[in-house]
Amino acid sequence: MSEIKTVNVAIVGAGPAGYTAAIYAARASLSPVLIEGFSPGGQLMLTTDIENFPGFAEPLSGQELMAQMRTQAERVGAEMIGDMVTHIDLSQRPFRVRMTQGEILAKTVIVATGATARWLGLESEQQFMGRGVSACATCDAFFYRGKTVAVVGGGDTACEEAIYLTHHAEKVYLVHRRDELRASSIMAKRALSNPKIEPRWFATVDEILGDKDGVTGVRLRDPRDNSTSELAIDGIFMAIGHTPVTDFLADQVAVNEQGYIRTDPDSTRTNVPGLFAAGDVQDNVFRQAITAAGTGCMAALEAARFLEEEND
Repeated sequence: MSEIKTVNVAIVGAGPAGYTAAIYAARASLSPVLIEGFSPGGQLMLTTDIENFPGFAEPLSGQELMAQMRTQAERVGAEMIGDMVTHIDLSQRPFRVRMTQGEILAKTVIVATGATARWLGLESEQQFMGRGVSACATCDAFFYRGKTVAVVGGGDTACEEAIYLTHHAEKVYLVHRRDELRASSIMAKRALSNPKIEPRWFATVDEILGDKDGVTGVRLRDPRDNSTSELAIDGIFMAIGHTPVTDFLADQVAVNEQGYIRTDPDSTRTNVPGLFAAGDVQDNVFRQAITAAGTGCMAALEAARFLEEEND
């Protein structure tokens, strides 16, 4: 029976946080292994134009940005594994990282698996993804200057997205299936008092309408009588929540009320020594590529420091 490989740092997840952690860990001579999963690049792979990542004067696609990060990580010495992590045993160190086609032992692990946006599940939603359908106002609001958009949802996130969009869009519809928002009273008041925001009560999205150039409208359905109506819009933002990808940890690490991994203040350390979390899997506030990359850097530096202190 062959001996299982032991590594200093195993990074799980191939988005901005994971690739940045790999770059810094490799430069620290830790010979990191990055397990990419079956969809490397994360949510950025759905983004057509990125204009807010420093260092790129011209817009580039999410695919291009992730490809450059991956190439950079490989160039400085990170090893890529194209496999999916199914379980990590955190009961003892080194941690046992199980994948669909093997396993490794890791002295430290950086979880950078991100969070997946919740979608409506419509075919038209997939059809116009990145061409008028988005789940991040901060990322894409700039493209809707002077235009009309809709935000789907009724919680704090939906209100925050709608308010942010008013700084760019001319008109923002807030589409909600009931006649009262689930958001906190202060957020609901801010949204509903904004002259650019118009609520569409008792409305669910039945279909997203568009043409070869992108979204042109949406068909809404009234759940009370099943009647439908159409709304002309240039873009639609889903704000019905995100789900952090942590199922492979099987409740072995502390998470907050929304399921995001808890980390110490100003740190990527978790409640499990040797386990670090970076990016959207532990950030339910900013959810930006640049902040994810920043915490990826932090996680690699903290993992290096952890190993140094252990060897002292």
